Amino acid sequence: MTEAVAQQNTKHPAGLFSLFFTEMWERFSYYGMRALLVLYLTSTALKGGFGLDRASALEIYAIFTGLVYLTPILGGILADKLIGQRQSVYIGGMLMALGNFALALSAGIAGADSVADGRQAMLNLGLGLLIAGNGFFKPNISTMVGGLYEKNDIRRDSGFTLFYMGINLGAFMAPLIAGSLGELYGWEYGFTASGIGMLLGLVIFASTQKYLLNVGLPPSAPATQTKLQPKDYVSIVLWTIGVAALVYGMLTIFITMSDSTYSIVTNTIFIVGALFVIYLIFTNTNGGDEWSRVGVIVVLSIFNVLFWAGFEQAGGTFNLFADENTNRNVGSFTIPTTWFQSINAFAIFALAPVFAALWIFLNKRKANPNIPVKFGFGLILLGLGFVVMYFASQNSQGGILISPLWLVAVYVLHTVGELFLSPIGLSMITKLSPPKIVSLMMGLWFCSIALANYMAGMLESILHKFEMNLFLFLVLTSIVGGILMLLISPVLKKMMRGIS
Repeated sequence: MTEAVAQQNTKHPAGLFSLFFTEMWERFSYYGMRALLVLYLTSTALKGGFGLDRASALEIYAIFTGLVYLTPILGGILADKLIGQRQSVYIGGMLMALGNFALALSAGIAGADSVADGRQAMLNLGLGLLIAGNGFFKPNISTMVGGLYEKNDIRRDSGFTLFYMGINLGAFMAPLIAGSLGELYGWEYGFTASGIGMLLGLVIFASTQKYLLNVGLPPSAPATQTKLQPKDYVSIVLWTIGVAALVYGMLTIFITMSDSTYSIVTNTIFIVGALFVIYLIFTNTNGGDEWSRVGVIVVLSIFNVLFWAGFEQAGGTFNLFADENTNRNVGSFTIPTTWFQSINAFAIFALAPVFAALWIFLNKRKANPNIPVKFGFGLILLGLGFVVMYFASQNSQGGILISPLWLVAVYVLHTVGELFLSPIGLSMITKLSPPKIVSLMMGLWFCSIALANYMAGMLESILHKFEMNLFLFLVLTSIVGGILMLLISPVLKKMMRGIS
């Protein structure tokens, strides 16, 4: 398709809807598990949980969600250089389904002291498989969305916003279905539902791949090929088995290591990995325009950390706030804690079409804000949400249960901020990245989210040492960061070298 034709066509490619529904079920899987994880870890042994204190559970949440968004770097490299995005999506999906089933098993065998070690092993294996699987899945399905459009296709931002609806439709359903099953009937039922959701996503992906044309195939595939070949499916199975075995082996080894040895090994892996990524960027980036655009990605990634370190309080401190400080009784019915996790997704699903139409409307009138400006507004809206959350926390002092409408207001403000930033960020990576390393750069983008997720889980404990209120701290970092982004947006726009 020529750029001129793409500019005139307002109908989205059929492949977008294949990826929409695949991602919808993958996010159902992830957000179903995420809605339950902290509650599962802090629940007493009598209720089938691990009985951890708040700080320990949030630390596990921080490490897990951080690593979930760190592994996409490796998944992006493998897809770019070896197996392509489609194989990566299959591999990641199967690993994540297995991970959820392992978590279900860790809950299902609760009750006997003699199986405590087995429960812990299953918990670790489940989280490890989810981390590895997300690394293969997350950067590559987003990259495939970008592959459906020309670089300056006016439908691209709108397409990513619609794709974001799929993410959030899955995230909306997950707490209501998987969350309710886990809270009300048993943790294992919630995790099992999450695993089944991932398998449904893979079935949809397999049955609709014809609409993707040649997008996402292995780098060695001929230009005329539109589907994976039998040898590719053999490769998918072998990769899945191999990565699962590697995760199990690494967990077994790490458990036996001393703290000092563990620190040396992890630091070495991090340094070697970072150097390898830098090498790939340097060898695949050419010319002043490409380097300037890579610079924009780096700057926006820093501000992306500020946004998600605040936004990802949803699965941790917000989840515990809903459980401990919110009046969830409506007559004789008690709202399950996990249902609050659906507010953000519902608001996204309601507002995403409005934003998708808005970007096209403004673009036609040459009034569409550039990406850095959108980032700035997103951060400011996030900060305003934390203003509300700060007053909510103050009103709940002394064990007072407050209205759930406080949390609803926070989630809606954060949702609007998210729509200014997140889907536009995915679109930005596919437009600004050097062509040979788009998936790698998508992985680096998720690396910034990895750091943010880790910070999100650890901030409360860190700030407690300085007697600083978490929500007030996030008000300051978000709003100041947003204003700074607006101030430097003209410079960043110039650095984008014609990409808008």
